[in-house]
Amino acid sequence: MNLRVIRKKAKSLYTRSRIPGVSWSVNQYVGCVFACRYCYARFLTRWRDYGEWGTWVEVKTNAPELARKRVEGKVVMSTVSDPYQPVEAEMKLTRRVLQYMDKRNELSILTRSPLVTRDIGLFKLFHSIEVGLTINGFTGKEKELFEPLAPVHRARVSALKELHDAGLRTYAFVSPIIPGVSDVRAIVEETRDFAGYYFFEVLNLRASGRNFRRLLREEYPESYAVLTDEEKFRKFLRELREEINRLGVRAEGIETHQRGWEFVKL
Repeated sequence: MNLRVIRKKAKSLYTRSRIPGVSWSVNQYVGCVFACRYCYARFLTRWRDYGEWGTWVEVKTNAPELARKRVEGKVVMSTVSDPYQPVEAEMKLTRRVLQYMDKRNELSILTRSPLVTRDIGLFKLFHSIEVGLTINGFTGKEKELFEPLAPVHRARVSALKELHDAGLRTYAFVSPIIPGVSDVRAIVEETRDFAGYYFFEVLNLRASGRNFRRLLREEYPESYAVLTDEEKFRKFLRELREEINRLGVRAEGIETHQRGWEFVKL
């Protein structure tokens, strides 16, 4: 696949966030070549006429200089991209942003990529930092259908362990959870020794796009039925909540999107 890299200068890097508990988001890249087929960030193609999602990445060339700003509150990297997607291996933009960033900023990083372990030394310079891996357990057919270009499950788990073993605060972002497909218990049992806490999110079906909704309806009709039927969804959510509580891990709740954004406390 030919990747189109669009280089731009940004006016600012820190953007006010509407995510509860988060003050700022940082996206030195916009767009993501992992191109997960359920990704909510596909909405960006409405305003960026660069082509199909996953075929382009917008690069904020002056992001390292903009990163110097001192901000108050929690900063999350990234929300409409992956900071360690393949282009980062060569461009090292994320690495340079981290080098320039005020180390007093409270930083939370989320990625799918084992490339994140490259910057362990930089992470240790921050006064307050946590690093998370998106882990959903997709393998085989599900991996091919849902996120064929993303790093494999085993690599993500190994990266999380390496971060933990290096003394960093870690978390596992278990997402997207798809009824009848995701094995939350297996994910937790595999990672509980090196995940400081968990964040759980059920698939945002509405934001996943028409093509993914059709794929899920055709390939996993029972999963689709649960996500689109109020009674079935509430039953699924109740059972998921009970299972997570039985697992006894540190987690605040479950993010859902069936009727708009909702956070279900554990």
